Amino acid sequence: MDFSLKQLAVATMLVAGLSTITASAEANVTPQQSAAILKSFSDNSVSDFRQFLGTLAKSDVAKAADLGPTIDAFLGNKTLTTEQQNEIYRLLGLYTRVKYGAAATETLRELVEIPTYRKEGVEQHDNPEFIKIAAKIKSLAESFQLNFRNIDNRVYEISLDGSGSEVVGIHAHADVVPVTPENWVLQDGTRLDPFKVTLIGDRMYGRGTEDDKNGIVVTLYAMKVIKEEKLPLARNFKLLVDTTEETTGDAIPYYFERNPTPNYNLALDGGYPVVIAEKGYGTVMANFAKRKAEGKGAEIVSLTGGLATNQIPSASVATLLTDKPAELAASLQKSGAEYAKRNGGNFEVSAKVDGKDVKLTVTGVSAHSSEPESGVNPVARILDFINSLDGKVALKRNHITDAARYAADNWGLDYLGNKLGVGFSDAFMGPLTTSLTYVGQDDKTFKLAVNLRVPKGKSPETLKAQIAEKLAAWSKQTHVAVAFDYSIAEPMYRNPEGEWVKALLAVSTENLGMKHEFGTSAGATSVHELPNGVQFGLAMPDVKYTGHTDNEFKTTGQFLLDLQIVTEMIGRIGQLPKL
Repeated sequence: MDFSLKQLAVATMLVAGLSTITASAEANVTPQQSAAILKSFSDNSVSDFRQFLGTLAKSDVAKAADLGPTIDAFLGNKTLTTEQQNEIYRLLGLYTRVKYGAAATETLRELVEIPTYRKEGVEQHDNPEFIKIAAKIKSLAESFQLNFRNIDNRVYEISLDGSGSEVVGIHAHADVVPVTPENWVLQDGTRLDPFKVTLIGDRMYGRGTEDDKNGIVVTLYAMKVIKEEKLPLARNFKLLVDTTEETTGDAIPYYFERNPTPNYNLALDGGYPVVIAEKGYGTVMANFAKRKAEGKGAEIVSLTGGLATNQIPSASVATLLTDKPAELAASLQKSGAEYAKRNGGNFEVSAKVDGKDVKLTVTGVSAHSSEPESGVNPVARILDFINSLDGKVALKRNHITDAARYAADNWGLDYLGNKLGVGFSDAFMGPLTTSLTYVGQDDKTFKLAVNLRVPKGKSPETLKAQIAEKLAAWSKQTHVAVAFDYSIAEPMYRNPEGEWVKALLAVSTENLGMKHEFGTSAGATSVHELPNGVQFGLAMPDVKYTGHTDNEFKTTGQFLLDLQIVTEMIGRIGQLPKL
């Protein structure tokens, strides 16, 4: 629906007139009433927002929620109270979900089909898949009458202009973590294509459905609705689509070297309701020089782990060379069953003959490394198991057995740093976590990463010094040669002040039926170093996060709810007289 110039002027005056009214009023529409409204509409039953409101005004649910005065005032271009204004944006979110839910779901499918993970030896901005997704996002933005800029294929900027000078940056990212296709298998044996959206029940399986192509899609459609309805905004919004969030993280800094930093920044790449604290991201990378195997027995020649430092895989596989494969497999199978039973029984150890080799596999539960408690880490377990075989199964000593000894002695199956004696916790942000994740090897070096998530309580310098001292002492005592690289960032903590965070908290908690309190996250986002930066969804804090895991999925219900919430959020933040 298009506003006339007169209607637009009235609405713009309304925004200015709200400065004298408290901005913390609630929207008088409950989640139950929202569900009832959604049930009474279909996408082909609405043409525009005003028609949607006119139809809604005649319904029983509108009468029950006492929405008549709000709808009448809006349709009559009358001045709205703050509560009424908030109700209108609540209804706008519902309208967007009804009108464009199916189209947004199809767009998500199209973006997931573009495999935007890092290719070895190719700069991200030169990767043809990123050039392809840039073209797709540009086509969508321009068809939605939104301004699009491609900043050297590092960041894609989509703008929704308002009347003021302030800018709110909405951050999402187009890159995804790599996949191990053979691990994308459901419990019933159904095989999934990571780069095709497969709908099973309410779940949309596919890499990027949760992290983070959903964030791109819901923001684009929210902007589209506000643009085509010509609803007034007192400030500007920019969707900034990052291309290196999962890898080097250099795209956003590149953008800000050439463009102004938004006054306020929201990452749609974390958790609801509003996350004001992020743990610092860290890595302890152990480098073992490859060496010729010594001693008698089988030789471990390769080991798999996570494909990125922030990824706990579902399985880790060791390949062993032996002249007695059947005998070795039987010994490993027996020892593995005993090991699993001793250590909780929530993972599986199997050994199978593969030609002249033996494949030793530990199967756990994949997880994002920021939430190690939500998974069962097979990398930690296979290394600890290999180390436990000393004296039970004959293994030649080499760089991989060195790595297994290092992992078992210093990190073990614990993910809180207690084995090494460096654990600590913050009352709000939670504990330090330490997860064995990435395994890499080339002609000269075997690499093993521990991913750290660091809360307030110790400076990065102090924590690094403590870890380095303990690992150096271990290396000296065991005579295991290993070189370490350290990277530890400061945690983020924002003092939640201002009308904008009050509005964000209201929008999310009212729609989701959550406690009206701020949250904290172990995941770092692109707003970590930016002013006035917080996370605003799109994950539920009490549901396991599937980004970075095998069989990543987003439920259709949550995706459509995100679309509804982000639309309401932009409208409500956009009309506040002061943030």
